[in-house]
Amino acid sequence: MRLAVVVPTVLAASLMGLAPAQATSPAGTPAAIRDQIACPRGFVCIYPEINFNGQPYVKRAVDGSVRHLPDYIRGKGSSIINNSSRTARVYQKDTYFGRHVCVGRDGGTISDLRSYQLNDTTHSLRINDTPCGA
Repeated sequence: MRLAVVVPTVLAASLMGLAPAQATSPAGTPAAIRDQIACPRGFVCIYPEINFNGQPYVKRAVDGSVRHLPDYIRGKGSSIINNSSRTARVYQKDTYFGRHVCVGRDGGTISDLRSYQLNDTTHSLRINDTPCGA
């Protein structure tokens, strides 16, 4: 009986910080959890749907920036998680031009790019140590 209490607690503690925040129903159950994919530590993830849903583009931050995002996410990004120690800027056009938004380091998120007029217009990703707002 004691193991039945310890295992879920240890599992929950080990998964802390891996999944994005999730909306819950009034009954307290996660909403749309089956469609969400966690962004690993050290990576920047761009999701094709708002609220971190769909198959994300996953980029290891230490590998640097991307001037031209792959076709499957290019022009389709709708939400972002930055689980790296660097800042991430998503641009409206290739080679870091046009409108952009900065996502803070270490768990920064934007659940809906529509509020930045960048929904479905992601074309390039700059990852560096320059703080957001600088």
